[in-house]
Amino acid sequence: MNVKRKRIGVLMGGLSPEREVSLRSGQNVYKALVRLGYRAQAIILDHPDQIVPALSEIDIAFLCLHGGIGEDGTLQALLEILEIPYVGSGVLACALAMNKPQAKRIFVSQKLPTAPWIEHHEGLWPDWQERVAAQIGFPCVVKPVREGSSVGVRIVHSPEELIPACQATHSEFGAFFVEKFIPGKEITAGILRIDGDDRALPLIELRPHREFYDYIAKYTPGECEFIIPAELDAETTSRVQRLALQAHTVLGCFGFSRVDLRVTPQNEPYLLEVNTLPGMTNTSDLPKAAAAMGIGFDELVERMLLTALEKQSAPSAQLVG
Repeated sequence: MNVKRKRIGVLMGGLSPEREVSLRSGQNVYKALVRLGYRAQAIILDHPDQIVPALSEIDIAFLCLHGGIGEDGTLQALLEILEIPYVGSGVLACALAMNKPQAKRIFVSQKLPTAPWIEHHEGLWPDWQERVAAQIGFPCVVKPVREGSSVGVRIVHSPEELIPACQATHSEFGAFFVEKFIPGKEITAGILRIDGDDRALPLIELRPHREFYDYIAKYTPGECEFIIPAELDAETTSRVQRLALQAHTVLGCFGFSRVDLRVTPQNEPYLLEVNTLPGMTNTSDLPKAAAAMGIGFDELVERMLLTALEKQSAPSAQLVG
């Protein structure tokens, strides 16, 4: 198949809180594909009604939609119904990775370490503070169930802060959970398909100039220091890379992803989440990790593009391990 004759639609925008990041990712990917000689077209989605007409004009979908229906398996399911190849992970993997507590349940079932958590259910407000104090403790982290880019994440240092933080996240994003705060280093591990196998890239240690690696620290130049490779000893580095690849694999991810972890001062790693459509902006982690391995941005984009075709011949990659 001559891929350069195919019409490649770079889908970006959408209606999730990560829309602006998606637009930046999408423009970067579109420009890279043009430089590489592909028949790329930038498709900015502003309304769900645009999706089906837009897809009728393309042969391959390069998804740069972060959050919402673009990353939770919904759009992936539509593409499969329409028999349009698309980059990255399949329907089930995207759905599982987007729902953080569901992903954590799979990590636990596979004996992979993840930060302890407790989910909120309607009607639990009267004893919620006591339950969190008993099961999680303080400090803790309040997170929406289905958002990315640290949108809606709040660190809670004391019992008095808990209910206001939870109510704010609940009001903005609906379902949420509370996770134990893991002291130590913020580490992210890129996963990329190389020579027919998904592999862990060099680790990145994130040192934000804010309380944590929040939305501003992620996407504002100068708000975070990126240490590549992460300042971990060789044994811990290898362990974290193996754990990141295991997390990617047990969720059924394919081709590429970004795995976020915390590593304690005792060098114990804990999984936080897996992102199936990581950012491709100028400050994003996956391109930085690839560059540390000698893979430039354009080559990274091309490798990601080719996962759309390779995935069709590797159906087993879509199953949860």
